[in-house]
Amino acid sequence: MGWQGRKNNGLQRMSASAAAVSSIAVNGTNIELVERGHGRPVLFLHPGIGIDANAPVLEALARGGRVIAPWHPGFGASQLPKGMNTVDDIAYFYLDLLDQLDLNDTLVVGIGLGGWIAAEIAVKDCSRFSQLVLANAVGVKIGDRETRDIVDIWSLMPAEFNTLAYFDPKAGERDYKSLPEQESLTAARNREAHARVAWSPYMHNPKLKNRLHRIKPPTLFLWGTADGILSESYGRGYCALIPGAKFETIERAGHFPHLEQPEEFARRALAFAEVPQAMPRTRRA
Repeated sequence: MGWQGRKNNGLQRMSASAAAVSSIAVNGTNIELVERGHGRPVLFLHPGIGIDANAPVLEALARGGRVIAPWHPGFGASQLPKGMNTVDDIAYFYLDLLDQLDLNDTLVVGIGLGGWIAAEIAVKDCSRFSQLVLANAVGVKIGDRETRDIVDIWSLMPAEFNTLAYFDPKAGERDYKSLPEQESLTAARNREAHARVAWSPYMHNPKLKNRLHRIKPPTLFLWGTADGILSESYGRGYCALIPGAKFETIERAGHFPHLEQPEEFARRALAFAEVPQAMPRTRRA
């Protein structure tokens, strides 16, 4: 059932000029989201740079289900509830959203920060998930105390960031001086919200690493091989912490493989969701 068939979950369709974008109130907090396609739900959790409602990856994923792509609280035009300042807080928000929309058998796709959020949700309650796809995800500390796992992105100039984050740095170029005011404001708000939830401890939750064994749904790590923000060894180490998780690389893509290789990214994610896979056995006392 599409959003228009739901009358009690707080969702409101926006104007025809922004027909792909809806808003929903969750415990009094309004967030925006994009919906595409029909069928089994695909929850898309965007990275720290935010999401474009017209991103090709959303259309590609919608060939395999009903894509639900929210702007996280504090990002885009979504409200930020008072006291919500960690990824852990956002994870509980999404648990409420999943309950409110009564989503089941959900394929969850998270990139970067969105992958971290997906992992935090899954260690708490993954009963509504069928599979997880985590792409170039952050959220854990893999190296020792003296090893920097993740580049300090807030110390970089835009050109430096693009060189590290993309296979083709031009893919990340934006002339902020010529952007419409609303787009510039959205970009600034995304950056502020990202820093708020991921600055300290930097890009990880020290407790998450020892909780990842709780993730039961089949999990796939997709990794852009040209990522200069995170190393492939970091990704493989992260993957090894989740029982039975698989690791696959995507060529000609960096930290945001869903942007540089949207068709291949969606094909891999949907193919993983279609393969029958045994859920890890739950240990009994």
